[in-house]
Amino acid sequence: MDTKRSAVIFAWLLLAPALIYILLIVAYPLLDTINLSFTDASLKRTYDWVGLENYFKIFERGFGEVIIRTFIWTFFSVAAKMVIGVFGALLLSAAVPGRTLFRVLAMPPWIVPMAIGIFMWGWMYNGQFGMISGLLQRFGLLDGPFPILATGTSAFIATIVTDVWIGVPMVTIYMLAAVQSIPSDLYEAAWTDGAGRFYRFRRITLPLIVPALVTMSMISLISTFNSFDIIWILTKGGPSSATTTMIIDTYKVAIGSYKFGAGAARAVLICIFLSIFCYVYFRAVSRFSGEAAR
Repeated sequence: MDTKRSAVIFAWLLLAPALIYILLIVAYPLLDTINLSFTDASLKRTYDWVGLENYFKIFERGFGEVIIRTFIWTFFSVAAKMVIGVFGALLLSAAVPGRTLFRVLAMPPWIVPMAIGIFMWGWMYNGQFGMISGLLQRFGLLDGPFPILATGTSAFIATIVTDVWIGVPMVTIYMLAAVQSIPSDLYEAAWTDGAGRFYRFRRITLPLIVPALVTMSMISLISTFNSFDIIWILTKGGPSSATTTMIIDTYKVAIGSYKFGAGAARAVLICIFLSIFCYVYFRAVSRFSGEAAR
């Protein structure tokens, strides 16, 4: 009994640092934000309890469009990163000369500081002296300068492209590790039986990398949904709110307008959306994994 009790105490001691971290860094700020969302907190020293008023007011100023825009931005960005990342991992795992060099060349977008990379893309998007507009004019696709970030649709697409460029290397390296963990005997047996490349990918590679695919897609989903730097540096949510996502709108309300209570309500809404989406996503992928295993 004493041995068992000592083992339990030792286990709790090992868990203590993680529990303290969760309580202080995650649980307390989250509970404080939830409490703040029910108040009219601002720059004034005191604030009053307003109940669900902040949540009701969210949808009075077109916040529904912001939600839809956020999901569209996240979907296309994550989908592009996962497709390009898996395809890149398959290419980098091929036995070709200079494979190590190609793997090194895939890293710069991830190594370069994010702000520098975003400013570089902002320069390329410039309509007057940017490279993209200049190339389009040189090839006769444009008659004159085209300010990419000054038009709603093109600015929206530009932010997605930038986010994909920054996120693809991490996805590629992660999926490369998953692909290389697959035993080569499986491919050799399938090749001996006359299986083609697509069949080997569909029946061997894809089912075995599903766990890594799920993990990486969830990490990418959460980081993309909460992405702030890319949109803020490039467009600050413009033009005319065309690139304003939920995290940008939350920042504008809480920090830009000093409405901390209303901003907290938006932050809570983001947490709810992510929690629901993660739950549904895991259930769907779990079902897909079960069908693929059969």
